[in-house]
Amino acid sequence: MDIIVENLTKLYGAQRAVDHISFKVHTGEVLGFLGPNGAGKTTTMKAITSYLIPNEGEIHLGEFSVGTQPEEIKKRIGYLPEDNPLYNDMPVIDYLRFVAELQQIAKQKIRPRILEMVTICGLEGEKHKKIGELSKGYRQRVGLAQALIHDPEVLILDEPTSGLDPNQIVEIRELIKTIGREKTVILSSHILAEVEATCDRILIINKGKIVADGSPEELRKKSQGNELLKITIEDADANEVIKTLQSLDSVDWINSINDTDNRFELQSKAGDSSRRAVFETCVRKKWALTELSVVETKLEDIFHQLTMN
Repeated sequence: MDIIVENLTKLYGAQRAVDHISFKVHTGEVLGFLGPNGAGKTTTMKAITSYLIPNEGEIHLGEFSVGTQPEEIKKRIGYLPEDNPLYNDMPVIDYLRFVAELQQIAKQKIRPRILEMVTICGLEGEKHKKIGELSKGYRQRVGLAQALIHDPEVLILDEPTSGLDPNQIVEIRELIKTIGREKTVILSSHILAEVEATCDRILIINKGKIVADGSPEELRKKSQGNELLKITIEDADANEVIKTLQSLDSVDWINSINDTDNRFELQSKAGDSSRRAVFETCVRKKWALTELSVVETKLEDIFHQLTMN
């Protein structure tokens, strides 16, 4: 079930939390939704789930409109909010039964569905405990279970791995990737490495506006400036290396990183590459070129560039 957001705007008094944004998420796609605090991520996700009414714009999940058919939307969507509200006095099993009944799951299917969620979300050893007795990580798993229990076509996850340890994060990441093959998933997280490892596509929002949209690789390509190389050349004089490589037509500048190890950082001129010229120079000079690598732009760098202002 595709998600289509068109011209979405939400105001809180004079503050424009979301400012005429439009995007589409396809079935079988996991979208990473990024932005600094206050950028409009949670507001957008709440609007998609029909939790709040926008001032302008249209949102559709498949053929259904969030504005005019909210009850149909709620049947088809699973939502894990950032604060993960739970009933702390209820045992895990009872809480999941309660949610299943709210979601109008057929009575004969409730027990097997609860057991399936307990297994999928790793709650086997905790299922009879009260939710208030659980660690934050296990409470997060209960939140995931309630979002999934009615087998929704769309899943909205706001900081789903908050409070989980590294092993649990890997498990939940794999679960989300598996779910994403058949469902439409929007995932918000401040852990950029997690988003890159889990999501097919990344959308970055800042001050209520979309500032980037594409796969991690596409975003890196768009943000990269001049080619930056790391080079190690053995059995050569560092000063001679710098003087020789600086004279190449494709080279903008070169600096020494470590004189002892003859390690250098080299930037090519705009739109040019120096890799072949560096290699051929080393062959001609009979220098031992033991490292020649392109420094890849990190997602953290891209995020900082797009949201720092």
